[in-house]
Amino acid sequence: MLSNRTAWFLFAVLAGLLALLFVGPVCQVVAGGFYVNGHWTFRYLLDVFRNPIYAEGLRNSCVIAAGSTLLAALLAVPLAWLAHRCRFAGRGIFGALILVPMILPPFVGAIGLLQILGPYGALNALCGLGPVDWLGRWRVGGVIALQALALYPILYLNVAAALANIDPAMEEAAANLGCGPWRAFWRITLPLAMPGLFAGGTLVFIASFTELGTPLMLNYTRCAAVQIFDELKEIGASPFPYALVSVVLVTSVLLYSGGRLLFGRRAHAMQGRAAVAHTARELRGWRAALALLPFAAVTALALLPHAGVVLTSFSQPGSWYRTALPAIFTGANYDGALGHAMTLNGIRNSLVFSALAVALNVVLGVAIAWVVARSRLPVRGALDTLAMMPLAVPGLVMAFGFLALSHTLTALPTVRALPALAAALDVQTNPTLFLVIAYAVRRLPFLVRAAVAGLRQTSVTLEEAADNLGAPPLTVLRRVTAPLIAANLIAGVLLVFAFSMLEVSDSLILAQKMEYYPITKTIFELFQLIGVGRYLAAALGAWAMAFLAVAILGSSLLLGKKLGALFRG
Repeated sequence: MLSNRTAWFLFAVLAGLLALLFVGPVCQVVAGGFYVNGHWTFRYLLDVFRNPIYAEGLRNSCVIAAGSTLLAALLAVPLAWLAHRCRFAGRGIFGALILVPMILPPFVGAIGLLQILGPYGALNALCGLGPVDWLGRWRVGGVIALQALALYPILYLNVAAALANIDPAMEEAAANLGCGPWRAFWRITLPLAMPGLFAGGTLVFIASFTELGTPLMLNYTRCAAVQIFDELKEIGASPFPYALVSVVLVTSVLLYSGGRLLFGRRAHAMQGRAAVAHTARELRGWRAALALLPFAAVTALALLPHAGVVLTSFSQPGSWYRTALPAIFTGANYDGALGHAMTLNGIRNSLVFSALAVALNVVLGVAIAWVVARSRLPVRGALDTLAMMPLAVPGLVMAFGFLALSHTLTALPTVRALPALAAALDVQTNPTLFLVIAYAVRRLPFLVRAAVAGLRQTSVTLEEAADNLGAPPLTVLRRVTAPLIAANLIAGVLLVFAFSMLEVSDSLILAQKMEYYPITKTIFELFQLIGVGRYLAAALGAWAMAFLAVAILGSSLLLGKKLGALFRG
């Protein structure tokens, strides 16, 4: 255990760093919309709701978020319940395939969906229909579908964990009193699983509410995220963008905090050991096939955008036109994508930015986990909560906050007097510093949860023995603790690195010069090119998909079933 003196010192340093790197940019956003010309005012906040364009954007974002969350729940809850209650051949394989959609950012999946559902796409050719533009008729539906298919695994993991924590004795008692299976599900199982459902649903709602890449790729501009993106040129000149971002921030934080307050205690209460061990029902023959069917159907539906991206990446430009499959397959798109100057630069930038973010995350994450799991400080829970708050603050808000912070800092006379410092703090000149911090802060919860899980599984006896022999705290951490939790740390590092490589909102907003484009901004810019752009973007997206798949597979092998804890609210 950490001594109180060391623990308090670490707590003060870590709380200060989180205040600087996380709370500071968030406060910049709030101050920009509410503190104008030296006075606090709610005028611009009210004007956001009075402005019909902004009001429509907020309404549409709420529709997208609610629709995505509802569709994700309809997909995830039945599958989680079925996997919990029944045991059948293929359950393990399809239980793993359920998580596959996490390997593709939804905005990359838009490339495949456009090719399949476009006027001259695969669906119309397969059905023998004319040029029906399915996405054009209800473009918001495409955004909802893409985001739900990409995010439902988060809900699945949360609901599966909540179901596993339910004491089967409660359901057995209901059955003994004559309660049927469906009534028991609605009256007992679902209410007890509600903390997990709400936690996962909140994360899905926040992610959908603030998703920027998918609406941009599908050319759906009437939502808050795209309106904020379009207003970047007004930063520093008008308080309206700040006020709009503040509304998004407050909505997200209230949802996340409300869920933890309302359901956190109930979720904790169900985490004890059940009085009766749960026994899954064994299914064989046609019953097993019937149980497997929804898993196969959801997996096939969720992988449709992935298949579209891969097929587009291998099709010769112009050859996938009014046909169910590309007429001519080629690998030239991969040569063109990897040989494009913008692509090579984007891969190199993402590798550098992500590696630096991982280094920062390892230092912060391990130190925070050490205080949370190895100290007796009464305020250690507050540090844990602060470290997990980036889950509630969308990347869109964080990116805007760093952009505002850069604008504020570079306007200071002392900074302007030092050209080198001014260049490092100016996003438009060099966004490296802010991209690295943004990537690290956004993915910090992953590493903290991985490290905390490792520490709580490891006996403190060896650390106490080293401490009794006179080893200083840093030596104990380096020589004893770190090797014991190495598997957890490697899994956390893999996930932080992979998701940093494919971060969307921060990359699209902060990287404004081509020489600093990360890979996601490169995919977006390639997609805008006339002619071969879509095919090059698909090839690069397929490469990114393979990269993230390897990272998640590696983390899964290291953490096993504990991988789901990293994606829970």
